[in-house]
Amino acid sequence: MAKVSELYDVTWEEMRDKMRKWREENSRNSEQIVEVGEELINEYASKLGDDIWIIYEQVMIAALDYGRDDLALFCLQELRRQFPGSHRVKRLTGMRFEAMERYDDAIQLYDRILQEDPTNTAARKRKIAIRKAQGKNVEAIRELNEYLEQFVGDQEAWHELAELYINEHDYAKAAFCLEELMMTNPHNHLYCQQYAEVKYTQGGLENLELSRKYFAQALKLNNRNMRALFGLYMSASHIASNPKASAKTKKDNMKYASWAASQINRAYQSSCHGSAETNLRMRVQSLALLSELRILHCCELWCRLQMQF
Repeated sequence: MAKVSELYDVTWEEMRDKMRKWREENSRNSEQIVEVGEELINEYASKLGDDIWIIYEQVMIAALDYGRDDLALFCLQELRRQFPGSHRVKRLTGMRFEAMERYDDAIQLYDRILQEDPTNTAARKRKIAIRKAQGKNVEAIRELNEYLEQFVGDQEAWHELAELYINEHDYAKAAFCLEELMMTNPHNHLYCQQYAEVKYTQGGLENLELSRKYFAQALKLNNRNMRALFGLYMSASHIASNPKASAKTKKDNMKYASWAASQINRAYQSSCHGSAETNLRMRVQSLALLSELRILHCCELWCRLQMQF
């Protein structure tokens, strides 16, 4: 197999810089990281200086993701020799246990880390990830809530908790989590969009109106958010056809739905002037978005039926 440096005519310095860039961007391109990183540690370890240790860690995580346990174990052994007793290296050992589906061993290891360092957030998050992998969402939710009592500013944890509540169809609590995120990130269009989707799923005139407003806010923050545009169309259309809505509300929402439909059509027409690939991608995205919104509407109807029995 040809070496990366020979195949792409790059120096080891360029390969090292590429690995650093992938770390900074938090890229999950595991195959490329394994290819470049394996050559770096095999051929140029002596030239990398202290960078070698972070590269070992980076390559190990990518190797677990890519199914290269042999490479992951090699990197882990090198790190253990250099940093015996390190909690960070112990956590990597736990991640290898997870990849091997030895969940009990991983949890025991994380518990030992937490006994020595109760503030080790990475170990606590790994335990929650295991609960998710095991399908134990209720336990994951409980542990995430306990975690957020101590680390209330962890936005990633709030978003993870929202996703778990959505999976459990507890939309009211999911909405609360997303409200927390929007308070600290008012200009994040994706949080506005997801909050709007949750309110849309909850159903009812009041929730639909909130849904439409937040879809509109997501569009205001990012006018290229097609998912929010479709959401605006769907929510406004449902409000316009709701028998509990006033005549003025229906009229206004018919205008909103009409505007959204025209914007969707314009976006589609613009894509038609591009390449065949762009056109096809636009069609697929449109169908996928409509499908997801129909699923949300079905969930809303199902919840209403459940409440009647």
